[in-house]
Amino acid sequence: MEQDRRDMSAPKLDDITTSLALLTRLPVKASFDRTAEASWAYPLAGTVLAVLAGLLACVALWFGIDPALAAGIYVAATVIMSGAMHEDGLADLADGFWGGWDPARRLEIMKDSAIGAYGVIALTLGLVARWVAVWALMDHGGWFWALIAVETLSRSAMPALMHALPNARDTGLSQSQGRPSRETAALGVAIATVIALLMVGLAAIGLLLVGAVAAFGMAKLAQAKIGGQTGDVLGATQQIVALVLLMVLA
Repeated sequence: MEQDRRDMSAPKLDDITTSLALLTRLPVKASFDRTAEASWAYPLAGTVLAVLAGLLACVALWFGIDPALAAGIYVAATVIMSGAMHEDGLADLADGFWGGWDPARRLEIMKDSAIGAYGVIALTLGLVARWVAVWALMDHGGWFWALIAVETLSRSAMPALMHALPNARDTGLSQSQGRPSRETAALGVAIATVIALLMVGLAAIGLLLVGAVAAFGMAKLAQAKIGGQTGDVLGATQQIVALVLLMVLA
């Protein structure tokens, strides 16, 4: 039973390395005994990625590289350090949701490693839009802190969807993780909100609300298309929420 895999114990520091191991390609040692309840730390993985990618962009700017290229470096760094996991989810979701005629066929397409026209279009538009939005942010002060807020908040949507929606299939990464408790999902959102408040002040409240609307829209779409969530849905939700927040800031 799915419920049996849920670890209801209190959050642990090891959850942070578990989340980093799941959501990034950073070389960390982690335990995967309680992956669902470790999802409260997903936002912290976003914080780490944003800081590392942001520092690379800072170095590029310091060496006189044009902000447009520095923005490209930032986006490329986040993609590489995350293993393009979320981008892959966005492409698979686009192919499945709009290439299939019923939930079973959509799930079948999403599982296929090949990428179709819908996936190419979604991936291209997503990457270009993120690059342009980050570039626009770099023309203003405080862009480094704003990007940390975006990467952190966008990953808080993932445990929220994991809790709110059932797994759409009996296999896959999301199904193997189990579903986090309401308290775990709420803790992830709370941590992301605190970090965002520290980064961008009261503007974080507006970002949180906008991100919540975007995540809710993705949840309703997934429910209508496949009756629940998968790892691809979670990754695509992170991408869409991040993009919406970047557009609001830019």
